[in-house]
Amino acid sequence: MRVVVAPDKFKGCLTAPQVCEAIARGIRLVEPSVELDLCPMADGGEGTVAALVAATGGRIEIRRVTGPLPEIRVNAAFGVLGSTGLATGGGGKTAVIEMAAASGLALLRPEDRNPLNTTTFGTGELLMAAASLGVSQIFLGIGGSATTDAGIGCAQACGLPIILEGGRPASPTEPLCGRDLPSILRVKPSRGSPIERVKITVACDVTNPLFGPNGAAHVFGPQKGATPAQVRQLDDSLRALAERLGRTSQATNPGAGAAGGLGFGMLAFFNATLKPGVDIVIEATGLRQRLAGADLCITGEGKLDAQSLSGKTPIGVARLCKELGVRCVAIVGATGDGAGAALAEGVTAIHSIQRPGMSVEESMRGAQTLIAEAAAETIRSLAR
Repeated sequence: MRVVVAPDKFKGCLTAPQVCEAIARGIRLVEPSVELDLCPMADGGEGTVAALVAATGGRIEIRRVTGPLPEIRVNAAFGVLGSTGLATGGGGKTAVIEMAAASGLALLRPEDRNPLNTTTFGTGELLMAAASLGVSQIFLGIGGSATTDAGIGCAQACGLPIILEGGRPASPTEPLCGRDLPSILRVKPSRGSPIERVKITVACDVTNPLFGPNGAAHVFGPQKGATPAQVRQLDDSLRALAERLGRTSQATNPGAGAAGGLGFGMLAFFNATLKPGVDIVIEATGLRQRLAGADLCITGEGKLDAQSLSGKTPIGVARLCKELGVRCVAIVGATGDGAGAALAEGVTAIHSIQRPGMSVEESMRGAQTLIAEAAAETIRSLAR
């Protein structure tokens, strides 16, 4: 029997690689001869770098870069993927970056959160660091941002010439922030920057445009510390910027408003492609090829509910399994309203590790053992 193990993390409890190991341990207890392919998964958000590096036999790189505020420096990790699956991208290397590692909201104290003052400059520094390693493509996850700068800081760090009011060029070393948007007149194509030759694919699971009532400022600004007045200021600035740059078509593209407009910036300045995060991870890990001929796939996440149908890992994996005719079992921390809908998407069975009468805290403390037991029971049920 060949089993592909492809779960996401159990958030706040176990990483995706740790979930894989727990499932593998349970399977081996029942049937040591099972051929296991451990393929940690993610949906483009937190944990994507760790999952893809583990799934492809890659490596972690650390760089000291600018944080969400220009005066902050942070150690940010990104991944260079190995040769497993499709990670080599047809001969070149692939990097995976989480923008939150450099420009994330979690890097700021609550009192320091203000999208007028934050920048994606550090994300651009990570892109340049990856490009300098000779990668041919980059997968960029853009969840969890502290910023609303339309990706201007990122473009600046990547060497794109930015012209400010009065015709003066922006400094290449003084990061532009959300408050600087009204002063930007033009963003020119890069001049020999190593990022030019890199294909960038952005993991984006939201459909918000850059500006307007459903745009970056109105929907996401308050959680980043913006006051109602600042939300209006930023929304006006984003609209005006798109119009001045002649980029209104990119501004209305679904996902342009993601990460404070970084989605827009990646489309407008880097010719990037926006795709659902789980689709990117499936491609990067070569999961389709790894599932070919498998007898079973075990996936999972911390909680399976109605929200899982909106681009979460287990549903993306299950849909692929359904297409390929592979049985797919989901081992999850807990189930919520709408979990049963997963059965129509390709999940053939759902096992929650939270037993009757067990608190969430108890199930989290014993998660590794409980996951292993659920995996063991899955294998036993196949033999009945």
